[in-house]
Amino acid sequence: MKKENFWMASISPFIACVWMMLFGFSDPTFAVKPFAKDMVLIYAGGAHRKVWDKEKFAPYVSMKNEKGKPQWLFDGFLFLEITNGQGRGFASYYEKKGARKQEWTKLIEDYFTPGKIICALNESIGDARRINPKKFSKKKVVIGLPEPIPNQKDWGEAGGKSLDFSKADDRLTACQWFVDYAISKFNEAHLDNLELSGFYWIAEEATNSRDLAHKVGDYVRSKDLNFNWIPYFKSDGFKEWRTLGFDIAYLQPNYFFNEKVPLQRLDDACKLAAENGMCMEMEFDERALKEKGFGYRLEDYMNAFDKHDVFKYLPIAYYQGNTAFYDLFHSNVPEDNQLYLKLANRIAERQKMKKLKGIK
Repeated sequence: MKKENFWMASISPFIACVWMMLFGFSDPTFAVKPFAKDMVLIYAGGAHRKVWDKEKFAPYVSMKNEKGKPQWLFDGFLFLEITNGQGRGFASYYEKKGARKQEWTKLIEDYFTPGKIICALNESIGDARRINPKKFSKKKVVIGLPEPIPNQKDWGEAGGKSLDFSKADDRLTACQWFVDYAISKFNEAHLDNLELSGFYWIAEEATNSRDLAHKVGDYVRSKDLNFNWIPYFKSDGFKEWRTLGFDIAYLQPNYFFNEKVPLQRLDDACKLAAENGMCMEMEFDERALKEKGFGYRLEDYMNAFDKHDVFKYLPIAYYQGNTAFYDLFHSNVPEDNQLYLKLANRIAERQKMKKLKGIK
């Protein structure tokens, strides 16, 4: 066994994971923007979604501890959408038809509509700052980048020509257009409580983007931003996340949603993530409410993340369905409120740490 391999094998697998994640890159163009410690997924932009306003963001931005003192919560917000709600998909397999430039454009413009979605988040943070005027760091925004659907012919024009997604260069051109447009809209919005941290690749497997993602990643990094990915459990290409061009990858355990999936899945996912230098996604949705009976499965994630030192060492992404975190907070059932507090308190404690313990 080589000396460096012996060293890696002798320490906590998650310390090794963080070490690999932070220092395992030789590419000098590695993204300069730091990652959020706790990044919540906000699905928004489709016609089938309810619009996010500043009130809805409040339970995600801050909380009061048992002494009534305000505590900051999520420091990262990933805005994404998989379908426009009208038959067009933003990645392969979600709809029969791929989203066109007009849907891509509307998605970005909806995100930056005054008083809604990203702008609403900025306002909600502003309200929290007036209550908690202590030292503040801007919250990080990551924007979901649609996958150009292979062989799509009706996307539209960019770079002075009509794009054909049977051509690799045209797929890249569309992604570059989206990145540029999103950056311009973010800058125009003058969001004083937020910073644009990076982009997220909507496709959760590498099947249709193996030769594209790394070029998109290079373009994102050229803007001094990071490129994020959250592949599902053992999806095509999940072990290749670095060579695919991503700066950080969170593994989905896919445990919460099906009671036939055994508890062992969480152990397996944590170990698999550690072996491949990945971070973790925590997963729950509206079924975490007591009336739905899946709250225990969210607690299983928290227990597993304690067992495998995820809370101590790693950035975490939080899938929460539509608004499950909000629903737990506003529920009239005390058990739901307690479940909200159990997770929120963990996030608040992580936010107080200057650095995650595994980061040197």
